Amino acid sequence: MKQSCIFCGLSELQIIAQNEFAYAIRDKYPVRPLHTLIIPKRHVADIFETTSDERQAMHELALLCRQSICDEDAKVAGFNFGSNVGEAAGQKVFHAHIHLIPRRNGEIDLPPAKAN
Repeated sequence: MKQSCIFCGLSELQIIAQNEFAYAIRDKYPVRPLHTLIIPKRHVADIFETTSDERQAMHELALLCRQSICDEDAKVAGFNFGSNVGEAAGQKVFHAHIHLIPRRNGEIDLPPAKAN
């Protein structure tokens, strides 16, 4: 655990789901309502440093949280699911985490489709 890491040593009250290798919390600064973070318990800087067991655990939590979000808000029609890796990509907290961002119809403009 890194002393200055906001994801290390979170209060149990903040955790909405967990398993052996990972936990889920609501984002403190959500892009959209119910924006969730899936975080490995072990401190590693980015998703590429996680083990296969950690990635599997994070994926299982993402599936669980996805269903929970859909049950809580019937207007959710899709999700953004991903991780920023490195400062140049917008990573702000250097403890690996995946964003699970619920989306509702009409929230974002999709780019036009391009054919080759």
